[in-house]
Amino acid sequence: MRIVFMGTPDFAAASLQTLIENGRAPLAVFTQPDRPRGRGMDLSYSPVKELALEHDLPVYQPETLRDGAALELLKSLEPDILAVVAYGRILPGEFLSLPRYGAVNVHGSLLPKYRGAAPIQWAVLNGDKVTGVSTMYLAKEMDSGDIIYTEETEIGEFETSGQLFDRLKEMGARLLLKTLEDIERGTAPRRPQDPSQASFASPLDKSLCPIQWNKTPREIVKQIYGLQPWPVATMDLEGLSCKVFSAAYTENRTEKAPGSPVSAGKNGLEIACAGGETLLITELQAPGKKRMAAADFLRGHPLKGL
Repeated sequence: MRIVFMGTPDFAAASLQTLIENGRAPLAVFTQPDRPRGRGMDLSYSPVKELALEHDLPVYQPETLRDGAALELLKSLEPDILAVVAYGRILPGEFLSLPRYGAVNVHGSLLPKYRGAAPIQWAVLNGDKVTGVSTMYLAKEMDSGDIIYTEETEIGEFETSGQLFDRLKEMGARLLLKTLEDIERGTAPRRPQDPSQASFASPLDKSLCPIQWNKTPREIVKQIYGLQPWPVATMDLEGLSCKVFSAAYTENRTEKAPGSPVSAGKNGLEIACAGGETLLITELQAPGKKRMAAADFLRGHPLKGL
């Protein structure tokens, strides 16, 4: 099978690595153009490009897919199928219809739930207990194509989005391999999505960071772990906007208003939440400081009234 792989970040690189290791190396790789990154704003390669070059695979980085040049390039490659994983661009219809097997995609959710840009993070943020990966045929509408395979996994109660991302990228890679093999055999299933069950995962931004203490402890825990590694939950501590990385449940109750400090000690900082429940903050980072245990922070910053 003549495969053209299209992808950009780490999530996609895991799939490319699995294809290479299992004798399914693509005949070419498409990835996003090099972008300036870091303090020096030096041009850097995407993880997919770095991996492709390590294995001497041809790499193409068109600035646009809509000027006709990229389509002509794709035609010259004569692919049987496009394997698309977090490429970062919507493919024009001509791309989808060109290969004889069409285009397949790996998505980090159990479709039709969480179509869109940040499915892994929103599964954590919303407190879901189960998520997974899906392979599907690409269609003109985003993430709406027929489902081929899904695989489920439980979300750990204190699992960050980053940790879940790392697990799902490996699951997705294995599922893509199975998908391509079964498509070639003619045994791959095909199931239309139910649009009435669709939900959408919008991109994350820093407006999600401030912790809303009038929520339940579990909702706050899921905010803290769902926003890692970016953009990270924040809380105000006597005028300091601190990033919050870890928390733990308590069995305590309080009459203090949500957001009020309840206790501070060697285990961390206890804060009042909705319904009189409390949450223990165990790891944070003050502006200009290193990430540290909340108890260590409190030794240098004792809170008034505690």
